[in-house]
Amino acid sequence: MCGIVGYVGPREALPLLMGGLRRLEYRGYDSAGVAVQENGTLEILRAEGKLDNLAAIVTKHPTPGHTGIGHTRWATHGRPSEQNAHPHVDCGGVTAVIHNGIIENFEMLKAPLVAKGHRFTSETDTEVAVHLLEDELAQGSTLDEAALAVLPRLEGAAALAFISAKDPGKIVAARISNAGGVIVGYGEGENFLASDAPALLEHTRRVSFLDHGEVAIITKDSVSFRAITGEKIDKKIETITWDPIAAAKSGYKHFLLKEINEQPRAISDTLLGRVERSSGRVVFDDNLKMDDAFVRGIPRISFVACGTASYAALVGKYLIERLARIPCDVEIASEYRYRQPAVTKGQLVVAVTQSGETVDTLAAMEEAKKQGARLLSVVNVVGSQASRVSDDVIYLHAGPEISVASTKAYAAMLVDLYLFAIFLGQRRGTTCRRSLMRCSERSRRSARSPTATTRRATSSSSVAG
Repeated sequence: MCGIVGYVGPREALPLLMGGLRRLEYRGYDSAGVAVQENGTLEILRAEGKLDNLAAIVTKHPTPGHTGIGHTRWATHGRPSEQNAHPHVDCGGVTAVIHNGIIENFEMLKAPLVAKGHRFTSETDTEVAVHLLEDELAQGSTLDEAALAVLPRLEGAAALAFISAKDPGKIVAARISNAGGVIVGYGEGENFLASDAPALLEHTRRVSFLDHGEVAIITKDSVSFRAITGEKIDKKIETITWDPIAAAKSGYKHFLLKEINEQPRAISDTLLGRVERSSGRVVFDDNLKMDDAFVRGIPRISFVACGTASYAALVGKYLIERLARIPCDVEIASEYRYRQPAVTKGQLVVAVTQSGETVDTLAAMEEAKKQGARLLSVVNVVGSQASRVSDDVIYLHAGPEISVASTKAYAAMLVDLYLFAIFLGQRRGTTCRRSLMRCSERSRRSARSPTATTRRATSSSSVAG
């Protein structure tokens, strides 16, 4: 789950991009970046960490330009770093891409590009797209022609935006499968792009929504649409009637309804980058540091959690015992420290918590650590106390959960515990690739199903009615 913004028009792009990223910061905490294009040049500013780090760089290096794209990242491929931050550029530094989602066949696409001499500077799947564009642009294609040649070759769920100094004053954006929103905003002599409506409402309420397999070609004076196969299509211009609070609820009547409808996207986001396409192995990012030797020696796993998270932990216990053959128990976190628990040498204690700030869960983690357990937190909020005190972290990538009744965070917990059970089983030799592929395919089908599509509410007669 990443945030995307774009602008083309008469105003300076950089302040507008930074303002849009502020409104989308909840969509990515790992890194942020902008690309600004003007007079045949392309300038890139990027920073690891929260958006404030990028803002400090922008203050020191104000970059003029009237066309730009911006991105705030939640990592899937490649650790959080400035090197892996978006936008990514081609070998000549004249074309840039930002991306939300995953390109599943990036390894297959990357190999021939490397053989041809393309220089890759990141660990991300995203970078293959801009190098593929580079080859098409070298043959004299316009940016939209190049994009239409490249996009059908990308497999997975992806929302992308491109700009290039070779075709100035233009943004090309696309949506492939269930990769989150892509919204085009219409202004007077200027046009906008964003992954969520709150980034646009300060500037316009007239928008079009991209659906799967659609491409937008955006200049300051016009917006046109094509299917990913090249055919011209017409898109309805809709008027968003939301106030800022309603925009935060995406037009739904209340947050619970919004978050129920966000479950498919949360499942898709938490799966991204965690299953190797070629081998079927589950892999987590650098926040999960335990090596295979530790995994093979785990004598027992204890879950500590409260409320809804404890129900997810009960499912995790069943999955881990079945797939990894490790004895598990589930402890209500509020009771754990009072009963003087006995911790076995080498034991893993897993804290399951949406916020990472639940007092009883944190107290249970402290007691477990005092007795020598290794701590893993399965948590949604980046930088929370639970994530800071743990030895290992699996982030849910579910996005903010405001409703008191947990919906999408609970769904993401179940998926991540299933992945963790397979991760353990694969390294202990107790599970097989076939069971993983069945699980992964079922999850993908669920995320792609018609009932999984969250419809936008743009008037009083829509979802909020």
